[in-house]
Amino acid sequence: MEMITNVSEYEVIAKEKLPKMVYDYYASGAEDQWTLKENRNAFSRILFRPRILIDVSKINMMTTILGFRISMPIMVAPTAMQKMAHPEGECATARAASDAGTIMTLSTYANSSVEEVASTRSGIRFFQLYVHKDRNLVAQLVRRAERAGFKAIALTADTPRLGRREADIKNRFNLPPYLTLKNFEGLDLGKIDKTDDSGLASYAANQIDQSLSWKDVKWLQTITSLPILVKGVLTAEDTKLAIEAGAAGIIVSNHGARQLDYVPATIMALEEVVKAAQGKVPVFLDGGVRRGTDVFKALALGASGVFIGRPVVFALAVDGEAGVRKVLQMLHDELELTMALSGCRSLKEITRNHVVADWDHPRVLPRL
Repeated sequence: MEMITNVSEYEVIAKEKLPKMVYDYYASGAEDQWTLKENRNAFSRILFRPRILIDVSKINMMTTILGFRISMPIMVAPTAMQKMAHPEGECATARAASDAGTIMTLSTYANSSVEEVASTRSGIRFFQLYVHKDRNLVAQLVRRAERAGFKAIALTADTPRLGRREADIKNRFNLPPYLTLKNFEGLDLGKIDKTDDSGLASYAANQIDQSLSWKDVKWLQTITSLPILVKGVLTAEDTKLAIEAGAAGIIVSNHGARQLDYVPATIMALEEVVKAAQGKVPVFLDGGVRRGTDVFKALALGASGVFIGRPVVFALAVDGEAGVRKVLQMLHDELELTMALSGCRSLKEITRNHVVADWDHPRVLPRL
């Protein structure tokens, strides 16, 4: 295999390697996929203002997230059904994140259970939660995650219904019969069957609670002592409501552009959320991060860290645990280089003055 020199190259190889249904499931977005493209393109509208002649012989990228010390502000986002990419699935991802000294978030819809992932290797792990109609089941899931040593709950708040993912409809997406949603095994909820459209959309419509509201963020706090991150925030209004509801942090996310198309790229929405949070809780970002330069831009706009999703599953598909480890290492090294070339020796030295965005100086329209 030719040497891989950047994160995006894994996707090209994964596309050749994976069955079409699986690749399309991981890669595609909702409807016209405008937001999917925009999540990447928006980063290119932010440029650097590097500072020179600063001693950058020592660079410290360590940070603290919810009280946990990690090696870099780059963490693993929850992505579902990773055994479709590689037989070791989420356990391989967990080991790679642990080796990298960073946080892995496990999806509710994983092919490996919370207990299996917890037993792979010690590490800091968060659990992403979809709230099902059966609240006893939800409480049971949360308690299992807590017992297994998970350190936070990332509540997905942007999915009362699944977005229209046309590739999944065309492919009649279903979970291969040899795999299960391991956290639901034994509850008759572990399978996603073939239907006339997307099997996942049908499954979600039957299971996910469309009545989920801010009061449920408070309800979650009555069943667990774990901090709760609200994932899927894109506006100042929802930022304030999340803080009022007791969220310990906010993840600016558009669900990898898989829910509502024509929402802004997360990097475009980030500053509005950061300003509304007023430093009361940390704000994180996911969506479109493929380079260390992207990470730096997010930090400069006020994020406390970023989560990466698709790069992990594509690297997993290509080279298993070693692939995920390499992706995390590449992003680490690229961020370190960006910091050095921008004159920043630590994360706290990265400021808004290090970047200029095209929306900082909106063009004045000529008078007609």
